[in-house]
Amino acid sequence: MITIQTLATGSTGNCYHISDSRTSLLIECGISFKDIQRGLNFKTSEIEAVLVSHDHKDHCKAVQDVANRGLDIYMSQGTKDAIGIEHHRIKTMKNKEAVQIGSWKVLGFDLQHDAAEPFGFLIESEGGERILFASDTYYIKYKFTGITHLLIECNYSLEIINRKIADGSIPLFLAERIMNSHFSLENLLVFLKANDLSRVQEIHLLHLSDSNSNGIEFKQAVQAATGKLVYVA
Repeated sequence: MITIQTLATGSTGNCYHISDSRTSLLIECGISFKDIQRGLNFKTSEIEAVLVSHDHKDHCKAVQDVANRGLDIYMSQGTKDAIGIEHHRIKTMKNKEAVQIGSWKVLGFDLQHDAAEPFGFLIESEGGERILFASDTYYIKYKFTGITHLLIECNYSLEIINRKIADGSIPLFLAERIMNSHFSLENLLVFLKANDLSRVQEIHLLHLSDSNSNGIEFKQAVQAATGKLVYVA
């Protein structure tokens, strides 16, 4: 049975816990290790490894502490170089080459973000469940089949951004930065329509903007488009 827990999400920090009852993983460590411990009821010894998508602090803040605590951390070579921490616990992954971590097979794939070699992750259990994780990207160029669980960014809506541009409450440069680095509701709906969702059990919407999103409306829109169970992290 797959369990998913959000410890933190958004621009102040990201960290997610997944388990297939055999192997537990963290995706991102963008909060302090103490906060990770508290979120997991101090059961961090059960974590097999940590996946880090890219080098921005809200996703990798605790890399040094996590490594020092004896946990393996997987990321792209570009992310490792950008973070600049040398530690034997930091392992690099190649784009679209899977690695085995406990009972999970983890494949990293390239995303579109203003970072050094950002990755999304396709994570498959021995039981055939497939988790797709993608955050901090304005576009996903790949299509996927057999997904059972989606953890995916839904940062803002174009409607809200355009309204704020029109009334002057957001500078154009900031709006452009958001649109060129994060996944909008509109792009998410296009992505969902293009992919095979027949096995999907849950969709978790991640990394909603504090000021450019509406969690209730986003949840309703994704539920209406997919007919699936949707959670707003």
